[in-house]
Parts: sequence; C-alpha cells; structure tokens
Amino acid sequence: MIDFIRAFSDPDNVFLRIAIYVATLSSISFGIIGTYVVTRRISYLAGAISHCVFGGIGAGLYVQKKIGMTWFEPMYGAILSAIIAAVIIGLVSLYAKQREDTVIGALWAIGMATGLIFIDLTPGYFDITSYLFGDILLLSIRDLWMVVFLDVLVAAVSLYFYHVLLAVCFDQEFAGLRGVRSGAFYILLLCLTSLTIVLLVRVVGIVMVIALLTLPAAVAGQFARRLWQMMLLAIMFCVLFTWTGLALSYSLKLSSGPTIIMIAGITYIVTISLSKLRKKIQFKSE
Repeated sequence: MIDFIRAFSDPDNVFLRIAIYVATLSSISFGIIGTYVVTRRISYLAGAISHCVFGGIGAGLYVQKKIGMTWFEPMYGAILSAIIAAVIIGLVSLYAKQREDTVIGALWAIGMATGLIFIDLTPGYFDITSYLFGDILLLSIRDLWMVVFLDVLVAAVSLYFYHVLLAVCFDQEFAGLRGVRSGAFYILLLCLTSLTIVLLVRVVGIVMVIALLTLPAAVAGQFARRLWQMMLLAIMFCVLFTWTGLALSYSLKLSSGPTIIMIAGITYIVTISLSKLRKKIQFKSE
C-alpha cells in the first residue's frame, strides 16, 4: 500500500493518476445504474449487452485497421453495439412472443462470436485481454475524456428521470396505468445500462463487468432503506473497491480488474453472511 501511495505521488506516473480519476468518476455511473439494475433484477440482460459490446469492439478494430478510418476508436463501436443490443433486448423483453431467455442467450453468444470474427479479419495482432478482463492502468488522457463524457451523460439522464425510473423499477405495470410510458423508459434504462457497461469494460473487462455493476449496489442494499440512499452507498462502495483493488494490484503486481472484483465479491459475501447471522440472532431473541 505504501508503494502505491509513493507511486501515485510520483509526477512521472501519470497513468496511475488517470486510473484513479477514471475509477472515481465512473463509480458515479456504476453506483446509480447498478442500483437500478439490482432493483429491477435485470442483471442477465446487462450480461447479454456486455457480451454484445465485444462485437462492437471487434468491428471498431476492423474499421480502424482494415478500412482505414483511423479516427474510429474501438470504443465507438462498443457504444454503438451496446445501444443497439439494449434496444433489441428491450423490445424482445416487452413485445416478442418467443422465449425471452432464448433470444437473449442467442444475442449473448452472437455478440462474442461477431467480435472474434472481426478480429480474425483485421490485419495485425491484437491483445484482447484488456477488453476481456480490463486493465485500467492502460487508459490514456483521451480515454479519460471519453469516460467523463459518458459518465456525465449517464448520471444526468438517470437522475433527471429518477422518479419515473423508480416507478418502472418497482412496478412497471402500475406506472403504465398512471400514464407513464413504461416501455419507453424501460428501454431508456437499458440504454443507460449499456453506456455504463462500456465504461466498465475499460475498468474490469467484459467477463467481469456484471460483478462491478451489481456487487456495490447489492452491498449497499443491505444498509439502505431508500433508493437514493442505495445509490449514494453504491457509489461509495464502488470507489472503495476500485481504489483498494488498484492499490493491491499495484503493490502485489496483480491484474487490476480481477483484484477489484475479488475485493467486491469478498465484501458482498461477508456482508450477506453477517446480515443472515444478525437475523438469526434477532429471531432467537424474540
């Protein structure tokens, strides 16, 4: 830990400061959207969207290297594919007669397969490990500004429609009876989730994206009684997990993404265990 503090204070270690800035700023979106996802119980939908993101990353690499559009970053493709996947999954959930889980599972697999095919067709060698498992230490100033833009957009829209999204999360049918366009706002929630997933890919990667989206909110839910309290606590827990994970991974020379997820997972297990133990003690005392 002391090594991390010294490294962070070193003016030459710009990459470490960028990582901390990204971890702090993106935690705002993670906490807010993660709370909606946990409350609405749509983690499996978020998982499908995250794997479709890989298809967009592969397409972005192909457009950049093969077609020659050097300005088209892979993350632009990730954003487009995430939005498209969110809309498709939302429409399937609301209106399709086919089995919802089958369609979502198909999109999950197709997204990954599409990404791998595009990477195979792209000339040159690409290390896709950072996209699959994340490496926040590799982010640049340009990535930081993209994170800031997406973070502000996601947080502003989700907070502006806070009450409507709250109604959609807890009782979508009742919200529709009250005149709320619940279907449209449900798709909006999925689109906000998709943008947050794009942020998460740079931090912990596609494979572990659902963990950091849901675990801070799940831990926060053990202490909060209102949704806004859960959001604030989720943001705080997310900052704590990412900072601690970065510090440990740097000091112990481990991968940052898995370290962050391990800390979040252990915290969640301990919190749930203590909560159940407390309930048992209260039950016996009564």
